[in-house]
Amino acid sequence: MSLVVVGSMAFDAIETPFGKSDKIVGGAGTYIAWCASNFTPVKQISVVGGDFPQAELDALTNRKVDLEGVQIKKDEKTFFWSGRYHMDMNTRDTLDTQLNVLANFEPVVPETYQDCDFLMLGNLVPAVQASVIAQMKKRPKLIVMDTMNFWMEIAMDDLRKTISMVDVLMVNDSEARQLSGDYSLVRAAATIMKMGPKYLIIKKGEHGALLFHDNQVFFAPALPLEDVFDPTGAGDTFAGGFMGHLAKTGDISFENMKTAIIVGSAMASYCVERFGTERLREITKADIDNRLAEFVQLVNFDIDLVG
Repeated sequence: MSLVVVGSMAFDAIETPFGKSDKIVGGAGTYIAWCASNFTPVKQISVVGGDFPQAELDALTNRKVDLEGVQIKKDEKTFFWSGRYHMDMNTRDTLDTQLNVLANFEPVVPETYQDCDFLMLGNLVPAVQASVIAQMKKRPKLIVMDTMNFWMEIAMDDLRKTISMVDVLMVNDSEARQLSGDYSLVRAAATIMKMGPKYLIIKKGEHGALLFHDNQVFFAPALPLEDVFDPTGAGDTFAGGFMGHLAKTGDISFENMKTAIIVGSAMASYCVERFGTERLREITKADIDNRLAEFVQLVNFDIDLVG
């Protein structure tokens, strides 16, 4: 079923305790597309400058990513972000942010994207995310939104409005606490779902992810990895796996979302093994199946309750 992805396509420069990258291709939309295209064709909405490599666009096209919705502003520069991760790999310092083409991004939904069944709104200005929903002539079967603490600090009214328009919200644990004003993630989830979303996913980095719906809760662990080189894009890759599985199956039940969260977690575990999108470009269906099998073993147990 048709999946439309909205998100940044960017350049990153990353430092971790285990190495550093030069300027490499990143951006939420890029990670989501590379990941989701393992499961379903993707229709991409984004903006890049004239400095964005044609070879990168061609590589996505070869992965069945439709780029009709990607604006290329030849006289401008692509969004750039630089950051340094601490030893725990969960905290980072932003060293440089250059909005460039993203500063005045006004997404346009092409007519060929109007058959959208699944809409993934990567982390962007909340008003920009809302503008994409408004352009849809028919409401998609499922609208999923990612956001971050920055928008909670500078655009809370717009953020709450956009949240009220979506079916699934993705945030990390600190963002869930900030958005709800509650430390307990269970109470935080209840507060956030009253804002509009039927489902809430709380990402906890190396500690897995939680899925909330009504009074139901599902927890998916993260795979313990020996080497984590670069967590940049892990959350976006998680979103790509989650959406890719749902779009492939067309099933948006809570039970299938459980499977989608495991698929997302498996894909994210590959993402962090190299810098940028490097690892995502080389994994095969067999690799994905093997990692999913590892997740099954990770949480599989039998128990005899003694009366």
